[in-house]
Amino acid sequence: MRSVPSTLIATGSAMAVMPSQVRLRLKPPVASSTGFVDGAWWPRSRNLSAELPALLAALRPRLGRVERVTYNLSVWDLAVRKAAVGHQVRLDGSFSQAPDLVAVAGAGGRRLTLLVVPPDTAEVAAHRVLIMASRPDNVDGTDVLLTARPVAVGGESGDEPDMVAERWEGDGGRRYEHA
Repeated sequence: MRSVPSTLIATGSAMAVMPSQVRLRLKPPVASSTGFVDGAWWPRSRNLSAELPALLAALRPRLGRVERVTYNLSVWDLAVRKAAVGHQVRLDGSFSQAPDLVAVAGAGGRRLTLLVVPPDTAEVAAHRVLIMASRPDNVDGTDVLLTARPVAVGGESGDEPDMVAERWEGDGGRRYEHA
């Protein structure tokens, strides 16, 4: 049985889990000023107009009233200039915006930069990126995050199965090959 998708929202020094349709992980508020991104978002499509209402609702506890979203025009389907999510939010698309980032500005100058995990990314890989990007101490660039290695228990990078086999062979082991 699959669990209900959830969104992690930072509240104080802890992360609270809220049921939602948004696949989002954020750094804790005190850590969000470190690194290139404040978290990661894995939308279900490239239709920004359809994806934004749930994202902005999930970000409301952190940003308050969202006023502006900037995005890259080349990676999203055509979007309107303003989105109505209980109030008007200005959408600014440009070709100069990094293609794998969305910036969300809230009231009082609060701002979050989110790494956008491509919608067609495999579930395991997408979750790996969400986890890495939301780590408080993460300062990796988007290119590194989008090619994140597996996360092992305890928070350290894990080895790919082929790397484990190569290391075992290098230490004197031998792969079993069926004749």
